[in-house]
Amino acid sequence: VSMNNPDAYYQRSEVSNSDLTALKELLHPHPMFGDREAAFRFGSIVDAIITEPSRVDFLHATIDGEPVNEDEWLHAREMQRALRAEARRDQFLAKVLELADTQRFMVNKAQEFENGGFRFTLPTRCKWDWWLEAARFGGDLKTTACATQAEFEQAVDFFDWDRSRAWYMDIAQSNKDFIYAISKKNCKIFKLFINRGDAIYTRGREKYEELAFQYWAFTL
Repeated sequence: VSMNNPDAYYQRSEVSNSDLTALKELLHPHPMFGDREAAFRFGSIVDAIITEPSRVDFLHATIDGEPVNEDEWLHAREMQRALRAEARRDQFLAKVLELADTQRFMVNKAQEFENGGFRFTLPTRCKWDWWLEAARFGGDLKTTACATQAEFEQAVDFFDWDRSRAWYMDIAQSNKDFIYAISKKNCKIFKLFINRGDAIYTRGREKYEELAFQYWAFTL
């Protein structure tokens, strides 16, 4: 099942990748670096400007009618310009920005999992930043504190973005995926392309299978 109303997504009860993250933090607490709420808020501003412009009043710098802090607004707009500039050099990104459905969500009422030979199912959901219906795959937009491509690739493992992408690929049954990340430090664009069965997909799938089993066990 796939739908396009993002508001309805957060009211749903199926298991999301964010639910797995919350469980991981409960089981393995570790110190948080930086102001996480501020980073999340700023990422949401950039997401809205790039993937949900209908929510944004560009003249009055508001999102859903709420004013955005001027420094954050100017920084987010600079990052949007950097992505557009990259799209002039990157034909694939240009097609994504032109053609992709944004904030499309998908639900699988009985996704099958395996952990050490044990099989079980969970109802699952995911919400895409970009979904290319004709190609049957999608991808993710990130804001990052990384300053180089190498730092970004380390962050994919550190922040479990690999787990998120494998989770999305398996709900959609897609064979490809991608991440475009915009640096908050220098507005550089980093990119990563993932294929089913490659090292990043496999690592991400192993991560989510372990957490999905723990989630299933907790809800017995």
